[in-house]
Amino acid sequence: MIASWRFSALADRHRAMGSNLEDWSGMGTAWTYDKDQKQEYEAIRTKAGVMDVSGLKKVHISGPHAQYVIDKATTRNIEKLKPGRSTYATMLSDAGKFVDDCVIYRMGPHSFMVVHGSGAGHEQLAMYAAGRNVVMMFDDDLHDISLQGPLAVDYLEKHVPGIRDVVYFSHIQTTLFGKPVMISRTGYTGERGYEIFCRCQDAVEIWDTIVAEGAEMGIIPTRFTTLDWLRAESYLLFFPYDNSEMYPFENEAPGDTLWELGLDFTVSPGKTGFRGAEEHYRLKGKERFKIYGVKLEGTEPAPEGSTLLKDGEPVGVVTICMNSELNGHTVGIARMPVDCAVDGTPLTIRAGDKELPCIAHSMPFYDVDKKRRTAKG
Repeated sequence: MIASWRFSALADRHRAMGSNLEDWSGMGTAWTYDKDQKQEYEAIRTKAGVMDVSGLKKVHISGPHAQYVIDKATTRNIEKLKPGRSTYATMLSDAGKFVDDCVIYRMGPHSFMVVHGSGAGHEQLAMYAAGRNVVMMFDDDLHDISLQGPLAVDYLEKHVPGIRDVVYFSHIQTTLFGKPVMISRTGYTGERGYEIFCRCQDAVEIWDTIVAEGAEMGIIPTRFTTLDWLRAESYLLFFPYDNSEMYPFENEAPGDTLWELGLDFTVSPGKTGFRGAEEHYRLKGKERFKIYGVKLEGTEPAPEGSTLLKDGEPVGVVTICMNSELNGHTVGIARMPVDCAVDGTPLTIRAGDKELPCIAHSMPFYDVDKKRRTAKG
């Protein structure tokens, strides 16, 4: 907790469930609870779970030059983004290397909210905001309660008229339990889910009410690290835990290209002028590695950071791995050579004194067509 300078109003709720509030992005975050984590994973996959993701950083950008700031700092063409809609974007360095990802919410003609993680997103936005006719405000009063899973919409429908009409990557200004909130059809689980943005003063009441009322539907509180199980099978990367900042190159500074991470889709077609754009396009076809999936034999997941072998020689690293009894697979995300990132390539994972056979496998492993998270009605 020595590194924490941001605080969630829900901290006491997490402590009561056994959390020591480990630091993530400057906020004490619930990495552990006194219960079986498998229950939380299965709740989100089959019913719903409620999670405090207030550690995500919320930045409001408003004023006549707000769109300029967003356009320069991120890879998306924001001109086409309508108020009430959002988009997933990335941010690059001058060298065309990934520094952060974010969700950009358009609140109005000159008003945006950018929600990002533990990368350099805030610094990037601030660099382009300097000297412009724009107000940039970091907002830790705004809390983010994530309700994820197939029953999330059934629960919210009892309280929020029209919630079923909120499509993927859109948001509404409404009330929940009489409190003003913004509800966004977003999340980080691969399921249909919602993020409830609320005032700090309302966070405890909203959390407690969802937990109490949702219990009969099987909705339970879930820890932040349950996201690791969900993201591994849904192909959702997490900075810096899948990146060279965590697993450095032998003779190069950290920094991965979007082509290497499989995030090149976050660049709007034809867009130029954003930071790192020229280098991004130049680096196409020059991948030093690929982020790709691994599918293991058996039910034993490999620890994070396990060495990936090809023909007995180290070639990469497994960044996250999980076993799902529910879906009957043991899968993970790995950094591997480009020529290994082909479905069916035989590989081995060295986990301590064990060697676990696996194959390279395309991602996502779960809900391949993304029909669950994008479902309508």
